[in-house]
Parts: sequence; structure tokens; C-alpha cells
Amino acid sequence: MARRASWIAAAAALAGLVGASAAIARQTTPQSAQTPPGAPQAPVAQSARPAASQPELRPSQPPQGGPATATPNAQLAPTPTVATPEKPPAPAAPVKPPEPAKRQRYAIAIMQALDKVTTETMRFEVPVGQPIRYKTLVFTVRACETAASDEVAPETTAYVIVDTQPKAQAGRPAPAGRQIYKGWMYASSPGLNPLQHPVYDAWLIACKQSIPVAPPAKP
Repeated sequence: MARRASWIAAAAALAGLVGASAAIARQTTPQSAQTPPGAPQAPVAQSARPAASQPELRPSQPPQGGPATATPNAQLAPTPTVATPEKPPAPAAPVKPPEPAKRQRYAIAIMQALDKVTTETMRFEVPVGQPIRYKTLVFTVRACETAASDEVAPETTAYVIVDTQPKAQAGRPAPAGRQIYKGWMYASSPGLNPLQHPVYDAWLIACKQSIPVAPPAKP
């Protein structure tokens, strides 16, 4: 009996719930559905804005200039950079080559002569530009110098002029002289440009009394 009474109470509660649902449904029914045909319709209130989770879709409007062609996954082209022309480098100033070192010059040349007949040897000094006699030979030195510091081998050279002029005898005029040698003599190589004479032989020994070298003139 008790179980039956509980079933009856449950059925009554279920019937009450069904009746309440029907009343709610009648209240929520749109007014337009209840209005008979031909009757004036009341203005419809604007519906509420959709939830934020469902954004409103609006058709995109084409620009006024004309229809644009949409390219899927289009990427913006990079802005071209305008290269600034570089200024040409200024021409470098020409490098002036270093001046070659000058040879040291001297005022006196030391000569040595040999008499092949008597085998007599004599060393004497010849100032530059001043004639010096040795027996029948007259020596004139035009230059005496040594090699510069930038030359490969050290050397002592002299530019010598040799004239033959026999001494005048009593009551007779002096015979005319003649040149028998002209050129450079080398102290380290006497046989390179030797004096060729049947009686005498001569060669350069050294230079002495250096002459100050003048500084180069300014441009």
C-alpha cells in the first residue's frame, strides 16, 4: 500500500510539472503567432546582439576605385631600397721615388807609377784639376769618388787624363805633347782599364780629402 501511494504521489508531481511547462510555453509563444490574419502587426523589437563568442559576420565592401582581386595568402612586397651612389675615392697622391744616394767625392787622387826600365815605383798625389808630372808623363785627374751606400760593391774610381810630354833640352824647343790615356781607373781592378805605355805603367790607389756634398735643391 505504501509503495502504491508513493507511485500516485510521483504521478501527481509529474502531471504538475507537465502543466507548468505548458503554461510557460504559452507565455513564450511569439505574439505574431497568436494574432489572427488580417490584424495589424505590432512593431517587432530589435533582437539582442549576439554573444561575444559568436562574432557578427559582415560582407566586406569593395573599395570605391573598383573591384580588387583577392589573393590568398598574399604577402606584402618589400619596399625597394634606393642605393645611394658612393663617391669615388680621391686619387692618391703620386709617391715620389726616393732619390738615389750620391757618391762621395774627394779633392785628391793617390796614384802609383812604375818605370818598367828601371823598375822604379813611385806613389804621388794628384789634386783634382791640377796637372802633375811624373818623368815624361803628365797626370790630370778630373774626378775621384767612392761608391754610394746603395751600390752593390764598394769601389774607388778616378777619371784620369794622361799626356806624354818629354822635357825640353837645352837649345831645343820642347816637343809637342799628346794624349795617351783618358778614362776611369778602378782601385780594386787595376787591370780593368789600364794605362798602356811601352815604358811606364800607372794605376789608382785611393782618394783622400772628401768634399762636402751639397744638399739637393728644393723644388
